[in-house]
Amino acid sequence: MLLQLFVSLHNKKYFVKVIPKQTVEDILAAAQIDEVVGDFVTLKKRGSNLMGLCPFHGEKTPSFVVSPNKGIYKCFGCGKAGNSVGFIMDHEKMEYADALRYLARKYNIEVVEEKNQTPEAVAAASERESLFIALEYAAQQFQHNLWEEEEGKTVGKTYFYERGFRDETIKKFGLGYTKKEWGSFTDNAVKIGYSLDVLQKAGLSKVNDQGRAFDMFRERVMFPFHNLSGRVVAFGGRQLVKDDKSPKYLNSPETDVYKKSEILYGIYFAKNSIRQHDKCYLVEGYTDVITLSQAGIENVAASSGTSLTDGQVKQIYRFTKNVSIIYDGDPAGIKAALRGIDIILAGGLNVKVVLLPEGEDPDTYCQKLGGAAFQKYLDENEKDFILYKSELLIGEAKNDPIKKSAAIRDIVESISKITDSITRSTFINECARVFEVGPELLMAEVNKIRRKTDVKDPEERKLLDELEHINAEPFWEEETQPTISIGVEQEKGVARVLMQYGHLPYRDTVFTVADYLLQQIEADGFEFEHPLYKRVLQMAKTAIENMEPLGENFFLHSEDLEIVAQAADFLTEKYKISPHWEEKFEIYITEIKDNYANDADSVMLHLKLKKLDVMMQQNLEEMRRLEETPVTVQASFNENSNVQVFVDEDGTIIEMPGPTMEQEEMPVFIDEDGNVIDLPPVNSGTFESEVGQDVETEDVAQKLDVLLQKHMMFLNYRKQITDLLGATIIK
Repeated sequence: MLLQLFVSLHNKKYFVKVIPKQTVEDILAAAQIDEVVGDFVTLKKRGSNLMGLCPFHGEKTPSFVVSPNKGIYKCFGCGKAGNSVGFIMDHEKMEYADALRYLARKYNIEVVEEKNQTPEAVAAASERESLFIALEYAAQQFQHNLWEEEEGKTVGKTYFYERGFRDETIKKFGLGYTKKEWGSFTDNAVKIGYSLDVLQKAGLSKVNDQGRAFDMFRERVMFPFHNLSGRVVAFGGRQLVKDDKSPKYLNSPETDVYKKSEILYGIYFAKNSIRQHDKCYLVEGYTDVITLSQAGIENVAASSGTSLTDGQVKQIYRFTKNVSIIYDGDPAGIKAALRGIDIILAGGLNVKVVLLPEGEDPDTYCQKLGGAAFQKYLDENEKDFILYKSELLIGEAKNDPIKKSAAIRDIVESISKITDSITRSTFINECARVFEVGPELLMAEVNKIRRKTDVKDPEERKLLDELEHINAEPFWEEETQPTISIGVEQEKGVARVLMQYGHLPYRDTVFTVADYLLQQIEADGFEFEHPLYKRVLQMAKTAIENMEPLGENFFLHSEDLEIVAQAADFLTEKYKISPHWEEKFEIYITEIKDNYANDADSVMLHLKLKKLDVMMQQNLEEMRRLEETPVTVQASFNENSNVQVFVDEDGTIIEMPGPTMEQEEMPVFIDEDGNVIDLPPVNSGTFESEVGQDVETEDVAQKLDVLLQKHMMFLNYRKQITDLLGATIIK
């Protein structure tokens, strides 16, 4: 696939491809949420669901739930939720169409796209996606140079063969070669329509002071970096011909798609093996990774010659908590490298080290021993990092008390980074034995460091602030803030019932719950105000009008990712009632889902009640506006009753005696047999018709009389609703 997005040199317009609706439906049907999420998160069985550590926020205790039956995920820590497409979009920072293409490739679904050229398509082609496309093109060109061009065969392929790499290994890792020519790659890329600006931003091309464009990488063997989804994000190039003017190793600059501190070389190819073996081997260079992988040790990744960062540790943590770092047999280098391991401990990982014989590195020693023997060497020579470091430091200190004190402080600093309290306590006891000091002393020092860190560590403080912000804010982004709330929580309740039970039959009728809710909302003339719930309502209404079935996963297949996320949130059960209550103790617990029709009635009654309260408030405000001084108003509800009402100078009703309407005069919602009987619509027309008077009269006293009658009817109607809800509702 050379180009998904390309530029016409003739008319300078973007051409994009549209995925047909049927193909989208096929992709959504094929994508298994547990498999999609499982490529990035280690999941463990928990009842009918799966659980793991959320990839969207830092956590040590799993709160991320995946439901294979419903095809959704939900994090109870940060609130992220959605389906397979939404997960790929959020995790890989992809657009909707690109996430679909990713899933199509994963499940071998052919995507025959239709070309569509519009001005809007130009705006839709994001710079980030342009970088991905340019980098993928570069990777293909570098591989072409290696396999098809004479220079690549002679120079590049010879180097890889000398390193012992087989053809299938070279192809697996996408290794390539760049030509010696000044602008070979850049000139060809621009010629077929790639923007020079994009090539520069991707770190593939440069422009000199004379305005001449040239290649960033020339006459080098190329090692592409892949993100967790397998997309090329950067390159590392090794010089083959000595040139004092350029470095031996040259890496891509950081871009919008490549952050050096967040990528481990080879992690894409290693992730499944890491999960399977519950361990990740860390090495230093590209060739170490490739050699070990070729030898059958595939759970290996490289830090590319730099100290590990927090972002790289988090990548490992997604797949395992166990890391073994393989060091070259250089004592000085080992001691320097040990100083950078504290960040791994702080990340909650269990760290072991393996020392190779002096003068050996993972690449050479694995080739010397062979895969099976090298794996055996690793198994037999692994040492726990804390204990190894303790022995190393005490060996250097010998009998010097000053050096011993410094060594103790050094090891205490490392132990303080361990997040698990039991593991921390175990190492304190072991190190106390090695250093021949009391464990109480080490414990006191560790606690002192941790208390100081808890208060002053800016990164930890920043994380806590972020978590507080996440917990305080809803996980959707509101498009607009409602100006007058007529019941956002009530609207949310209606949306919840629509998404959970909309496809089920409403009591013993031919209608669904969705039919019932939409009929009630239309009769009352409700206009939803929250933008998300408004779109949910419109989506259901459109489907019913088009005779489309509202299946159980109807909302999960929406292109509106906010709707998908909200549906996943509603459909995910944080707690599940144990079957043992019924099986062992014969205690039968009724859940809301068992009485979904009552749930539908309840959300509608609450919505009616909220709107009624708003109307009552508006009515009272109108009464206060009309009367600023105490006045006695007489209003007649029928020919046999009078009501005396007093209104103070603020317009507040002090006393309002009078008869209420007989219960049989106002239709109820549900009778004793469970039959549905609609209440009158909650709108001004209902009450105007009952009062039978025109509020537009010029007589203030008459206006107040009419408004008062309406208020009394509001109170009656409100009482009936609260009676039906089975509780007194306090505003």
